[in-house]
Amino acid sequence: MSHSTDHSQKSSLITLMIGAIGVVFGDIGTSPLYAVKEALGGAHAAVPTPDNVLGVISLILWTLMVVLTVKYQFFIMHADDQGEGGNLVLVALARKFTEGNARMQRIIMIVGMIGVSLFFGDGVITPAISVLSAVEGLEVITPTFQPYIIPITLSVILLLFFFQSRGTSKIGRLFGPICMLWFLAIALLGLKEIFLHPAILVALNPLYGIKFLFGSSGGDTFMVLGSVFLAVTGAEALYADMGHFGKGAINWSWGTFVFPALILNYLGQGALILGDPAMVKNPFYLCVPDWGMLPMVALATAATIIASQAVISGAFSATRQAIQLGYLPRLRVVHTSSSQFGQIYVPVTNWLLMIAVVGVVLGFRSSDNLAAAYGIAVTGTMVAVTVLAFGIVLKHLFAWSWWIALPILLAFLTIDLGFFGANALKFMDGGWFPLVMGSAIFAVMATWRKGQDVVRHALKKEEIPLEPFLRQLGPAAINRIPGTAVFMAQNIQVAPSALVQMLRHTMTLHERVLLLSVKTEEIPYVDEAERVKVSMLFNEYHHVEFHYGFMEDTDLSEALTNCTLANGERVDLADTYFFLGKPNLIAGKHPEMAGWRLKLFLNMLRNAATATDYFKLPSMRVVDMGTRIVLGDAE
Repeated sequence: MSHSTDHSQKSSLITLMIGAIGVVFGDIGTSPLYAVKEALGGAHAAVPTPDNVLGVISLILWTLMVVLTVKYQFFIMHADDQGEGGNLVLVALARKFTEGNARMQRIIMIVGMIGVSLFFGDGVITPAISVLSAVEGLEVITPTFQPYIIPITLSVILLLFFFQSRGTSKIGRLFGPICMLWFLAIALLGLKEIFLHPAILVALNPLYGIKFLFGSSGGDTFMVLGSVFLAVTGAEALYADMGHFGKGAINWSWGTFVFPALILNYLGQGALILGDPAMVKNPFYLCVPDWGMLPMVALATAATIIASQAVISGAFSATRQAIQLGYLPRLRVVHTSSSQFGQIYVPVTNWLLMIAVVGVVLGFRSSDNLAAAYGIAVTGTMVAVTVLAFGIVLKHLFAWSWWIALPILLAFLTIDLGFFGANALKFMDGGWFPLVMGSAIFAVMATWRKGQDVVRHALKKEEIPLEPFLRQLGPAAINRIPGTAVFMAQNIQVAPSALVQMLRHTMTLHERVLLLSVKTEEIPYVDEAERVKVSMLFNEYHHVEFHYGFMEDTDLSEALTNCTLANGERVDLADTYFFLGKPNLIAGKHPEMAGWRLKLFLNMLRNAATATDYFKLPSMRVVDMGTRIVLGDAE
């Protein structure tokens, strides 16, 4: 049974809904702070005439309906694996459905890496734009606060990142109630303005949005689409966090609470601008009565911190999944809660994100400037998700013919590409940033994958078949010492390099020898019954193969302690030594890899977490045995 199923059984639907309101909808719930302001008052805005106001609000409402409710809830959330969702789950499913087609698998891998790279770009911009837009409310109270907006924003962001190592399980309990209060507050603000200017209600008719989109303003209208899209940034969280809260809790909390609150607030902001177009400079905060401004800024800051926290936690999870699937080098992953699954902290990801977010705040300096950069990362990710979900995964899951799959794929792809194109027009205004950052992350991931292939090819030349090697060394030729020796062996047909080194140099082995393989499956979790496979190779040689899902941790010490060998014996860690092959790789001239990429790969390899830390081996019982290997021709 999957972890998500266990979790769902232990928690009531109401509890899960409250949690989902806090974590899943934090990002999309704070979009009202800037979406309408950018669409009707930003650098690429429509003039706030009554027709344009009705058209833009109609577009926002129906974009929420089509993207969140139809695309994600009705379709993409069905593309789960053991209840889990997210970009890399989609990649794993797509690869499973195209097994045997090497070319298609490569394309899927590239599309998946592009999506993940842009997701990390989104992870940098979300905390920056969310916290900035909340703190900018102080400027509405009085211009005196203007010089303090950047320092206050940076203080909040730095505190947020410095607290990551302590975990979010305690603060996380407050996420749901605070976000419920936030959605209730923005709904009431909207209702107040709708009551004063009920003419805005006609924006519920999609024809106003269609008229605005295909009206006479042409290119300017298309640019406004980029700002309209800001209303749905955070949509991917529905799919990514499905494993933590379950499909039912997410769907119910969206339909009964979050979506109605967003509809009321967007209509309310439109109503305010209909009444006075000058309010377009910050319609969200100008809906707030004077007496409520400071509490609202405080509540908005809390909500944006929660939205940022959800994105940062998502970046940690995506990092771990990417490591398990071989897209990134091994990094140290810290568990911050002994009781809550998925509460992890990845120090490298945290500090790199923090540096990038601080740089973005100092570079762009306002939510208006950041809005141009925001949409392009999210739309790029959505294009990748749409292609994989409708082109491969859902087609197989629902057994659609191409006559059904292709029209649906083209319909959603047209919407996604429309938004992507509108955001791409803002390339010079900041859209370049997430693309440059995404390209850098993609280059790192592609270099790591290619480097691993190059190393495997180089090691293959040094390989010695296991059985002939062991048989040529008769029992009488090998000195035996008490205890157990464990050798890591990904390919059981080949003698592990550490075993070859040990026998060649010492002709000594322990009484019991384990050849240990670890395989990461392209599923989130492996059933405990399928966790371990044991077999006897020869009298003194055992093969133990552990299987893990890409969302699980590889704790080999615990796994070995619970393991029974083929002859019924148990492993005593106090009497066991781990021998690890550690190739000393030298960069040469390689025909398939540019020199800078080879050096980048070797630098990542040197800075990766050790196998001892990653597999949670007892460090005092680990012996590294090195071999020198030149990658390519020696220079």
